[in-house]
Amino acid sequence: MEPKLSSGAEVVTVDVHAAKDLLHSGYRYLDVRTEEEFEKGHVVDALNIPYMFITPEGKVKNPKFMEQVRSACNKEDRLVVGCQSGVRSVYATTDLLNADFKNACNMGGGYIEWVKNGFAVKKPEPDTEL
Repeated sequence: MEPKLSSGAEVVTVDVHAAKDLLHSGYRYLDVRTEEEFEKGHVVDALNIPYMFITPEGKVKNPKFMEQVRSACNKEDRLVVGCQSGVRSVYATTDLLNADFKNACNMGGGYIEWVKNGFAVKKPEPDTEL
C-alpha cells in the first residue's frame, strides 16, 4: 500500500549517486532510522529524527516526527530523506511533502545501498579499552 499525498505532489525518489550529488550541492540528509541504527553508522553530517520506534509490540510511528523536523528544519530546506533500505523514508517523505516541505526527496535503497557503493559514513569509534 503506497502512502497517499494530500497535495497531489509525488514523492521523488533518487538513487544514492544522485543523493550524494544533492548533498554536495547543499541538501541536508535526514536519516529517519532509529537512534540504535543511526549509532551503528550513518551518512556524514546526517540529522537523525526517527520515523518509527521499535517497541515490544513492533514498529510504531514516532508521534512527534513532524514536530521534531519542524524544530530542526525550515520548510524551504532541501532534504534528502533516507532510512535503512528505502521503505520508511518513502512514508517520511510523504509526510514532509504533505506538511509543505516541498524540497524533500527520498533516497532509494537507503543506507544499505549507500554503504554498498562505498560512500563515506561515520561509524562509532572502536572501544580501545581492554
